Amino acid sequence: MNHTSTVLARWSAAFLLCAGAAWVGAAQESVRASGPDKVELRQADGRWQLFVNQQPFFVKGAGLEFGDQEKLAAAGGNSFRTWRVENGRESGRKVLDRALKNGLHVTMGLDVSRERHGFDYSDTAAVSGQLAELKAQVVQLKDHPALLMWDIGNELNLNSHNPKVWDAVNDISKMIHEVDPNHPTTTSLAGISKQLISEIKKRAPDLDLLSFQSYADIVNLPRELRDCGWNGPYLVTEWGATGHWECGRTAWGAPIEDNSSTKAALYRKRYELAIASDKTNCLGSYVFLWGQKQERTPTWYGMFLASGERTATVDVLEEIWTGRPSSAASPEIQGLWLDGKTAQQNVHLTSGQSYDAKVQAQSCVNTSLTYAWEIMEESAAQSTGGDFESQPQRLPGLASAGAPGEAQVKAPAKPGAYRLFAYVFDGHGKAAYANIPFYVDAKTSVEAEKH
Repeated sequence: MNHTSTVLARWSAAFLLCAGAAWVGAAQESVRASGPDKVELRQADGRWQLFVNQQPFFVKGAGLEFGDQEKLAAAGGNSFRTWRVENGRESGRKVLDRALKNGLHVTMGLDVSRERHGFDYSDTAAVSGQLAELKAQVVQLKDHPALLMWDIGNELNLNSHNPKVWDAVNDISKMIHEVDPNHPTTTSLAGISKQLISEIKKRAPDLDLLSFQSYADIVNLPRELRDCGWNGPYLVTEWGATGHWECGRTAWGAPIEDNSSTKAALYRKRYELAIASDKTNCLGSYVFLWGQKQERTPTWYGMFLASGERTATVDVLEEIWTGRPSSAASPEIQGLWLDGKTAQQNVHLTSGQSYDAKVQAQSCVNTSLTYAWEIMEESAAQSTGGDFESQPQRLPGLASAGAPGEAQVKAPAKPGAYRLFAYVFDGHGKAAYANIPFYVDAKTSVEAEKH
């Protein structure tokens, strides 16, 4: 190689070295720009607060797995929680990427095995295997800028008797803190008791905060926290409608569901009494559920219908989060009657006969309303803790709409328990609903002779 070639080679090498350094620097800068947010818990003047990148952060959130992130952000929410990293539709990374675009932070759920599903926390090999699987999930997502914190398991205390579950939770929390210094750890509990809090304090002290889940009983949470001796920081990670285990029932055991307007009023009351009232230890909440799911009925816990319309519960949360009433409120329901009776009156129908149904509703924004009616078999599910339920069978053709808000209902031929649903739509993406459980009796011999 001649001198000129040698000089050119050296200049080329120097250029490539500088260019490479610049590229690495740019890449590092990009990583820093999109790297993890620093999330901290601080206590000052007796008050606990979350801080994200040095800024106070009060959680205005919802439980969201398959719901609409964009609608959550538009309603004033700043965060959502999941129950697992991989939900079967989107990867955890895609969930976080989408949250970042929407300006939302995510409490990422780690799907820890439950004793009620058969997991044995005395099986050290199984526990170790689970820890390794969860570590891989944490390492994969720990540096994402949309991540807020890790939620280690959901309602692990429900129908659980082996206290070693909390040893496992503590080990998971310690693992997270070793690989991820930027995000706190919590675990979501079904209810609260003095014994439960005592056990967790003893066996899982590595947790940064606790998270509580309660429905109608949430109004008692402030008192229960005092009675149980928990004066540390906490989130409410599930709250909302009256639970199907907490409500009134028909004579044949069907749970009686509140209509959408009653639920909205209860959401407001429960938020004010149990969440907004605690300015000392509460870090915010995740209302349940931003979306729709089948749990005893298709409408019980979801804040949206399966067809996508939002209900009055969303209006309430939007006002709470933004401080401004919704610009166009959802329709309001005053009541639903079948054969002139309400759900509390134990509606009995006779097989094959027809009856009048009526729903009374009004538009809050002077738009015309449309109505839809549906009959379903009563759910026979006995699941707990939000476990999967199949939707009961629909029975088309038995409810025929008449004048607005009215319908003719033909009782199913087969005796048994059923439920009538009434839906009210405003034509602008908002809706209301109510339902009545009813029982179909077989025709008597006299009735059969008449027909």
